Amino acid sequence: MPCTNEQAYTMLLSAYKAEVLHRNRKFICDDATKANVKALSDFLTSDSHKFGFMMIGNCGNGKTTLLYAFQNLLNYMTRNDYVDKEYGLRIVDAKEIISTVRDETYKQIKAIRQAPMLAIEDLGRESTEVLDYGNAYSPVIDILEYRYNEQLFTAFTSNLDVDELTNKYGKRIADRFREMFVKIVFKNTTYR
Repeated sequence: MPCTNEQAYTMLLSAYKAEVLHRNRKFICDDATKANVKALSDFLTSDSHKFGFMMIGNCGNGKTTLLYAFQNLLNYMTRNDYVDKEYGLRIVDAKEIISTVRDETYKQIKAIRQAPMLAIEDLGRESTEVLDYGNAYSPVIDILEYRYNEQLFTAFTSNLDVDELTNKYGKRIADRFREMFVKIVFKNTTYR
């Protein structure tokens, strides 16, 4: 991001608060929230060789809210000429990817796979394989592998921990996750 770490933190925290209020919830600026926002701002302003982030933890602790806050901040920065190019983060639910494979055209899957910036919401909630006329497909894994090979910015949220992700997707994909993603672990309890 074209700003200092402190600026990124302040903007992300403000965007997070706005997203919480948009969801008709009370904003709680506790240590856990500050730590999660700080971890994301640290990644976004670092020279990390990783090209994405994963936010993992229990249900209801702010992962989705922070993801949408990040998307809104990118939109704000693009609209107000803080960045030179259109960034735009596409957020898609993991289960939506599965239904797109079943119901839509290859063109739509290709658009998801090739989005310049992609975030997958609730990774691990979807079926790993989809059967289509007797053929087995693993669309989420295929998308993640494509993005790994192309080194495209990718993020995801998940209620699964690292071991559960490894069990669901296999050691090969889990190993790629270690290379691709900065891990942000949400340790706080639910805000719901």
